[in-house]
Amino acid sequence: MFSAAFAGVPPHNSLGTAIKNFKWQDLQSSWISSNRELLSHDFPRNFSVLGSQDTYSTSMDFNEGSYRTEFNYPSSSDSHFLEGLMPKKGIEAIQFLEEHPEYDGRGITVAIFDSGVDPAAAGLQVTTDGKPKVIDVLDCTGSGDVDTSTIVTADEDGFITGASGARLQINKEWINPTGEWRVGSKLAFSLFTGTLINRLKGERKKKWDEKQREALTEALRQLTEFDKKHLKPTEPALKKAREDLQNRVDFIQKQSDSYEDNGPVIDAVVWHDGNLWRAALDTQDMEEESGLGKLADCTPLTNYRMERKYGVFTRMDACTYVLNIFDDGNVLSIVTDCSPHGTHVAGITAAHHPEEPLLNGVAPGAQIVSCKIGDTRLGSMEMGTGLVRALIAVVETKCDLINMSYGEPTSMPNYGRFIQLAEEVVNKHGVIFVSSAGNNGPSLTTVGAPGGTSSSILSVGAYVTPSMAASAHSLVETPTEGVQYTWSSRGPTADGDIGVTLSALGGAVAPVPKWTLQPRMLMNGTSMSSPCACGGIALVLSALKAEGRKISPHVVRKALENTAAPVHDVPEETLTIGRGLLQVDRAYKYLQTCEELPPVHYTVEVGRGPNTGVTFRGVYLREAYDCRQASEWNITVKPQFPEDADNLNQVVPFEERVKLESGNLSWLKCPEYLLLTNNGRSFNIVVDPTGLKDGLHYAEVVGVDSEAPWRGPLFRIPVTICKPLELKTSPPVASFSNLSFVPGAIERRFISVPEGTTWAEATLKMAGFDTPRRFYVNAVQLVPKQRPFVWSSFVNFQSPSSKSFAFPLIGGVTMELTIAQFWSSGNGSHIPATADVEIEYHSLLGVNNEVLIKGSEGTARVDVKAALGSETLAPSATLKKVRVAYRPVEAKVAPLSALRDKLTDGRQINALTLTYKFSLAEGGNVTPRIPILNGRMYDNEFESQFYMLCDSNKRVLSMGDVYPVGVKLSKGDYTLLLHIRHDNMNHLEKLKKAVLLLDRDLEDKNSIKLGFSSHIDGVITGGGPFKSALLAAGETRPFYIVAPTDDRIPKDATPGSLLLGEISYGEVSVGNRGGNGGAACPSKARITFVVPPPPKSEDKAKEKEDGVKKNVSDTLEEEVRDAKIKVLSSFLLSTKEEREEWEKLAESFKADYPKHLQLMIEILNKVSGLQGKEEEKFSVVKIIEAADDVIRLVNTDSLARHFAMKCEAEDADAAKVKKEMEKQRDALADALYKKGLALIQLEEDRTTQQNEKSLEVSSTSSTESDTPDAGFDKEKAAEQSEKVEPPSNVSSPSKPESSSEMSTSTTDELEQTFAELRKWADTSSSKYLLLTVKREKRVGRLGSALKFLGDLIQDESMPPQKNLYEIRIQLLEEIGWSHLAAYERKWLSVRFPTSCPLF
Repeated sequence: MFSAAFAGVPPHNSLGTAIKNFKWQDLQSSWISSNRELLSHDFPRNFSVLGSQDTYSTSMDFNEGSYRTEFNYPSSSDSHFLEGLMPKKGIEAIQFLEEHPEYDGRGITVAIFDSGVDPAAAGLQVTTDGKPKVIDVLDCTGSGDVDTSTIVTADEDGFITGASGARLQINKEWINPTGEWRVGSKLAFSLFTGTLINRLKGERKKKWDEKQREALTEALRQLTEFDKKHLKPTEPALKKAREDLQNRVDFIQKQSDSYEDNGPVIDAVVWHDGNLWRAALDTQDMEEESGLGKLADCTPLTNYRMERKYGVFTRMDACTYVLNIFDDGNVLSIVTDCSPHGTHVAGITAAHHPEEPLLNGVAPGAQIVSCKIGDTRLGSMEMGTGLVRALIAVVETKCDLINMSYGEPTSMPNYGRFIQLAEEVVNKHGVIFVSSAGNNGPSLTTVGAPGGTSSSILSVGAYVTPSMAASAHSLVETPTEGVQYTWSSRGPTADGDIGVTLSALGGAVAPVPKWTLQPRMLMNGTSMSSPCACGGIALVLSALKAEGRKISPHVVRKALENTAAPVHDVPEETLTIGRGLLQVDRAYKYLQTCEELPPVHYTVEVGRGPNTGVTFRGVYLREAYDCRQASEWNITVKPQFPEDADNLNQVVPFEERVKLESGNLSWLKCPEYLLLTNNGRSFNIVVDPTGLKDGLHYAEVVGVDSEAPWRGPLFRIPVTICKPLELKTSPPVASFSNLSFVPGAIERRFISVPEGTTWAEATLKMAGFDTPRRFYVNAVQLVPKQRPFVWSSFVNFQSPSSKSFAFPLIGGVTMELTIAQFWSSGNGSHIPATADVEIEYHSLLGVNNEVLIKGSEGTARVDVKAALGSETLAPSATLKKVRVAYRPVEAKVAPLSALRDKLTDGRQINALTLTYKFSLAEGGNVTPRIPILNGRMYDNEFESQFYMLCDSNKRVLSMGDVYPVGVKLSKGDYTLLLHIRHDNMNHLEKLKKAVLLLDRDLEDKNSIKLGFSSHIDGVITGGGPFKSALLAAGETRPFYIVAPTDDRIPKDATPGSLLLGEISYGEVSVGNRGGNGGAACPSKARITFVVPPPPKSEDKAKEKEDGVKKNVSDTLEEEVRDAKIKVLSSFLLSTKEEREEWEKLAESFKADYPKHLQLMIEILNKVSGLQGKEEEKFSVVKIIEAADDVIRLVNTDSLARHFAMKCEAEDADAAKVKKEMEKQRDALADALYKKGLALIQLEEDRTTQQNEKSLEVSSTSSTESDTPDAGFDKEKAAEQSEKVEPPSNVSSPSKPESSSEMSTSTTDELEQTFAELRKWADTSSSKYLLLTVKREKRVGRLGSALKFLGDLIQDESMPPQKNLYEIRIQLLEEIGWSHLAAYERKWLSVRFPTSCPLF
């Protein structure tokens, strides 16, 4: 889809009244002023739709009245300009409505499968007969789902605690008989599009910057005053004080540089009012001003289809939302659109502008059901869950039509879970399904799924008229006649079906969501032609309903196909435009005579040869071997009746006398007649391409009712032949001269790519034109059950010149070379461009498509053949990824929601949730893959797959579906949750052990460039390196790839894991005729290295050999002791009783082994490791005691003497002593560190107790006078630590109240402990930095504490720790930087969520 902002339309409906005074130079300024007015306008948060039971409650109507801005528009008395903005004339919609004004879509409901529809958008409020335009709005993807299963009750003041932790006031008028309030929360930015997020971030950043400037100014002022007072401070305390002030300045500046806005948090509340589930949102966090967005001020909403009300978050975002409640209140769906695309599509289909009818959609009387299938989490890509839920909603809401302007390439046409379910909806429920053909043209076989590749869906191509070119595209000179957009996808499908059913107008200026701050914009694509056709069909259906005609949807489809207007006389153009341009009036007139026709559709199966088991939907010959002989094809035609058809009165009497026609072509033969009954018939046709010229040939075998030929073809068998040019020269070269191009012209050449070809080099020479031109250059090959193999380039020629290309090819497979001049390029010139093309085919073909190096073998042989001509073999190979395989640690299958996830026939959809856990020893960009499922959206048996990758704190770092995305991860532990859906439980059971492949990209510096040897022994000797060799035509040359050495293998590459990369064998020559060597050829093969077992550690072996042998008694005693310690360490102390039992056991072991250091270390680790778990933790006194036990056993004098000596590396005894001393030193440092933390915690606990006592005293004796603070003195502590009193102007928080004796003793012991720790460890290292942070905080140097804390937080060797961020918030609050503290609190909810989000 191509899109561009269109500024020539006013943001209200009265376009015609403003059109007279247009001044182009005023356009930009008027748009800016209108957007500002929208931002500043005051409007309520909730609206109801005109035509519903409720009237408008809004004080502002975006389309009328209060929202008025003066605009100037072109002075013109005619309507051609407006008609070109919302084109309808080309499909006869205007003519039809002039004759039948009441058949404008009334009575028809259209489901819009798209990115979501804004019910507040211009033209989407009411239908022409006053009914609500949008009757339901659904987020079928679940991207807006909020878990509201947590139940709370209000306190006596009417407040509840929201899921975010905020205190929320309940509106006293809300009815809630049970008193139960369900709460949940959602990050607002997870509901918005990237465009809206960027705009909001810009606005929010302005306010952030204001507060940052204030804080920075104050910090600089304090620093400047200090420098004035202390010109050259020499005392340690003054130096520390200045350093603290400088650290504050640095911190603020760093925060400005690293600012990242995760957006506001929305609190959601759900309750049952006795009749309906209702919900309200608290959006205070989103508002610019305090006091706005309170929960109690929000108008409660229920499911949209019940009352058809919607809300707007804030004036700044202007984003409309809808609420739906599912699963008995446990899930709230906040529905927003994820792109303007869906609203634009709905506007083309059915927008209604009473004041400006020329801007109406095609069927302004139709109603809309918005089914959001584009997932906000995936950047608006569709996902399987959304597609299936949308089909369920279509049946529930009794829709007549579906429009789906989404799609992508597929490997297997007319196959897949969604295709099956769509066929059920179409065939069983009589729904007409319309979809875009795709925007991947102009080459053949580029139609996308589901529209272009599925029999049950009408596929629509995109056509542009001269009026559209002038008005919407604003071309200098418009084409004299309409043309298919160059990028519109073409047929046939890989199995021979036509691909494009018909075409419609593929561009419009249509409504877009309010958050875009404009009423409408230009978009073009088959995404626009599809709703144009859908609206046209809605007109036809509206007429049939109004007239009471019960005509089968299949007959309607046949009418559309048989009355479409051919644009060109060339049969091959059928693959471009389909049956022709949709004609509404003709289709209606055709159907007036069809009421008595049987309600059948005809399925056609095409088989080649007897009993092949493979069926097609048409004949498609493309390879050279297919075109060298005639072939016979078996055709089976079977009528399909609706399930409720009357067997006796409809099915049994059915008989069609069909005349078969093939256009009297010499190369296509078929029988003349066929008697067709309900059970179907088969016949043969013969296709003989041997006498055809090279190129494209298209024809059809059609079956016509011999008694009613006016009906047109009942069924068609498309026959497409792309006869390729077979190259005879050696080396093979294809040349084409004097190709002529005008705007929209396309030249196709089919070439049989010689066997063995791996790449081609092409030169395109353009001449004979006077203005810049744009061209598509595509090369397409087809391989069975694979997506089309496509190379494409978009080329600009500013003047006559040549351009060269190199692209990979598959040998032995026909290539279509397509060169097309863009439809709007060169319209200002009448001089055609001419082109000469030359294509050289090259071959350096490895015997194996994939090179496998087994690490245990040290090398791999590769044989490369120059199959076509002389080539230079110059291999290059690099390993760039590590791949490790994982099995799930847990697999659960469970049924899904009965409301949203039950198929139309009652089948319940189930979900398999697989849990994978993995650890990364090194960080990097990681991509998770499930090979059996990935890469297939529509051609997949499973309707949906979705994964969430979380860190150890449950924070979701990445989400994906069939197309996994890479995410940058630090080293650490991670969990991946995979969600797979299907109604067949057995299918899910078979995936319970599905393998996850985790690919980690190696950094460029760590990628492994492989070497080559000309001899197998070169791997060992290092001799005979292989760099390049000239191969004669047909020559095969072997060489050997040298496996990477052990030191180059990444640490996380475990035995059996893989290193992946690519190998190329040659260099391109285009653009390098001088022979100095060129870039690597574009054809590359995959190379895989299997990681071998690591070598045995020599150090461990040597250590074992050098060990002193002990007697049996000593060995047994040590083994028993070590076993006891191991058991002691393994206990899970989850209850108080278990902890008490463990303490008894620990004391017993201490009595038995009072001098065993390792025992004391394990006890210390256990008692300190449970801190933070209130119900389980040991007292800090216990930690201090355990630390003292470790310290007591370490002889610091011996340590000091050892580390003062120089040890010889060769001395084995010295090495053992060194290892033991390092162990003792580390144990001592760890004990001192933990003791220091415990001392600070002890001090804080006692301070808290003193404060609580003081509060109790003050509450009972309010008249008592305040006493001087006798608590902990930060300045005194700083004086003790630095021996100098700090300056008085350094701000610090008020001093807590506690006993002077306690403070002094604790301070002395803490400073002694810290001083001792500094002797044995670097206190600025991440291992001990937390103690440094708390010590700096304790003495009031908050800036330094923030600096050290930042260093600790940025350490990627451990996962994010919530307590560190909580300390940061405390520091920020104590300094007075409330905006930074609030910022960090927002981040807390992001970094440390309480649970993973819903799928």
